[in-house]
Amino acid sequence: MRTVQLRPRGLGSRLVRRFLPLATGVGMILAWYIIDLSISQDRRFLLPNPGEVARAFVEKGPALWGAALNTGGGALLGFGAAVSLSFVFALALSLSPLVRASFYPYLMILQMTPIIVIAPILILWVGPGLKSVVIITFLICFFPMVVNTTQGLISTDRNLVDFFRMCKATKLQEIFLLRVPSALPYFFTGLRIAATLAPIGAIVGDYIAGNSAGGQGGLGFLTIIYSSQFQMGALFATAAVGCLLGFIFVAGVIALSWFALHKWHDSFSRSDA
Repeated sequence: MRTVQLRPRGLGSRLVRRFLPLATGVGMILAWYIIDLSISQDRRFLLPNPGEVARAFVEKGPALWGAALNTGGGALLGFGAAVSLSFVFALALSLSPLVRASFYPYLMILQMTPIIVIAPILILWVGPGLKSVVIITFLICFFPMVVNTTQGLISTDRNLVDFFRMCKATKLQEIFLLRVPSALPYFFTGLRIAATLAPIGAIVGDYIAGNSAGGQGGLGFLTIIYSSQFQMGALFATAAVGCLLGFIFVAGVIALSWFALHKWHDSFSRSDA
């Protein structure tokens, strides 16, 4: 019987997958330079080339990284509060269809209320600055977390639920030994979505309700300053730092989900995971 060796092909496939994003990034930078050269001289300031953005990183580096720390702190606090409270709320919603029917419409209302309307109310209630930024981040992250976690808790295999009940397991045992572990993939899906939204929420919150008192200005506040001064290179650099902050949040969640799921869940048992 002939043995088929798949390892080299798998290794080559993985190398290609690692190389493609890098090649795409280089191509996008080249295209950026070409587009910049095609713009008329009097309007070229609207689209700085990558070299100008890199210079802005160097020139505005201390301000950018200080603002990134402030924004990251607000994002982390809001994100952490959303994760904790959404899990507790999801447990309550999973207990009964009547509870879900009672509260779900109000969750939808909370999600659909524009942040630009909520922000002035928060400023009047708690004042501008970190508190408002944290609350805005919380509001943006809360809904996807509670919806995904609730769906996971109520989607537990019915046969396993019946088996637990046949074994006379208590309600707490059913929840924490069966439903919660089964809901972890859903939970981490919501966590990944919330991790993407958290830095965005913090930047938006800082843009609308932030201030620079005590050196607490974040990336949103820098955006106001640089846009008012037409510092386009610094604006692009600020956007890049915000994107990097989002990557850090998502990478942390991916690492946490791998640690929690890779030994038993199918999403981490495939060779391309």
